[in-house]
Amino acid sequence: MVMTTEEHINYQRIEQAIQYLEDNVHHQPELDDVAEKVHLSPFHFQRIFTEWAGISPKRFLQYLTVDFLKDKLQQSRNLLEAAEAAGLSSQSRVYDLFTTLEAVTPQEYKQHGSGIRIDYGVHETPFGDCLLGVTSRGICWMSFIRTDEDPIVELEKMKAHWYGAVFHPDQEIAKHFIQQIFPSVENIANKKLHLFVKGTNFQIKVWEALLKIPMGGVRTYQDVATAIQNPRAVQAVGSAVGSNHIAYLIPCHRVIRKDGILGEYRWTSTRKKSIIGWEMAKTN
Repeated sequence: MVMTTEEHINYQRIEQAIQYLEDNVHHQPELDDVAEKVHLSPFHFQRIFTEWAGISPKRFLQYLTVDFLKDKLQQSRNLLEAAEAAGLSSQSRVYDLFTTLEAVTPQEYKQHGSGIRIDYGVHETPFGDCLLGVTSRGICWMSFIRTDEDPIVELEKMKAHWYGAVFHPDQEIAKHFIQQIFPSVENIANKKLHLFVKGTNFQIKVWEALLKIPMGGVRTYQDVATAIQNPRAVQAVGSAVGSNHIAYLIPCHRVIRKDGILGEYRWTSTRKKSIIGWEMAKTN
């Protein structure tokens, strides 16, 4: 099940480069230094990184600085407020996905998805391999696989979350949906995607609020708590954000600390940096 294509290998290199750039930001490493770290020539590394992100490694790193992210927080609030005032969906922006979210019924919640069929497969994405689970009612699972981890680990997590369901491996259905989630440049007309989730009422409120954060934008945990009209529930919001089982599509990666620090991410903090920087590059 482990992918070994060039795209997968290149993301591993990019992930290593982002980690190295961040660890050595005060030393301002040169392109040659970063390329050597990922065992590539400077020319080859610059080409791979720019093809992936659309910008240079140096520019990418600027997106992840605390000062830049603080400014971005304010911009994101203003953009969202303007969109809501105009009656526009924040998901209508270029490169964004039109998603709808449906939750299990109370009875299904009690039965932990008993009788639900889940087709699943592992497929590569711009951020490494991911495990995707799909039901007749929508995507119910998407989790990134750590580069040093067997995909079986994520599969067992999905089975534990939906432990009443019936599971069927299906690589083609995973490929079909990944191509919709990450469409090619020549086909950016995204199709409507349905998400099917299992969570408490509070968690679902938080996840619905996350769907309103525009691509390339960021919000704080306090912003999300305010959005669900429960401004004192910041800690509970953090827990709900961390309980999200549909990576990227329910964009928990777009929630950061109010001091501009990106914070933790269940699929590694480096991958969170990768996604945020990549999205900002695409929207800018």
